[in-house]
Amino acid sequence: MRKGLRAFGLAMAGVAMLSAKPALSHPHVFIDAGVEVIFDAGGQAEALRIEWAYDELFSLVVIEEQGLDPDMDGVLTEAENAAINGFDMEWDADFPGDTYALSGETPLALSRPAESSARYEGGRLISTHLRRFETPVAMTAPLVVQVYDPGFYTSYVIAKATTLTGSPPEGCEAVIYEPDRAAADAILAQALEEYAGEDAEFPAIGAAYAEEVRITCPAP
Repeated sequence: MRKGLRAFGLAMAGVAMLSAKPALSHPHVFIDAGVEVIFDAGGQAEALRIEWAYDELFSLVVIEEQGLDPDMDGVLTEAENAAINGFDMEWDADFPGDTYALSGETPLALSRPAESSARYEGGRLISTHLRRFETPVAMTAPLVVQVYDPGFYTSYVIAKATTLTGSPPEGCEAVIYEPDRAAADAILAQALEEYAGEDAEFPAIGAAYAEEVRITCPAP
């Protein structure tokens, strides 16, 4: 878990708990995600650049908690922009970054985040970071990139077209796939019925809501 994200989300969780309906307790944070796949000169995927655009309410909580934008004009000074860089990069050692990659059905190891950036734009915090593959990935099978929070504290949607940069093999195509939301909602409803309350860990149902992009390239 990102250390800062849950702390900043407590205020939002309090708002959600005002409702008597437990279904409103998850998720607390909503993110529009973007995925860029970076290829090396040999046409192998070497890294992912991930973008997270946070919802306006959560963004406002972060800005206010850090005492930024006191005039509330939605524009940060150069110093304030520097202050938010890396606000969501304080990851616990075992946090997988809510990003999962597979070559076909084989999971791929990703590095810790690097080259992070952040900005405040249109009332939303938008951050980016780079995740390198442990070993460059040959495009002999579809490359699958999934975005989801297992505990469903955060809800992710891949909200923009995936870009392929560097030297991707000719003819590669990236297609975004959405989950079966009716089936996911049924899983969530069942989990909420069995949920024992705030002292218990919320069931890991986030994968049911996972959106993914699949990158396929023609056989050489």
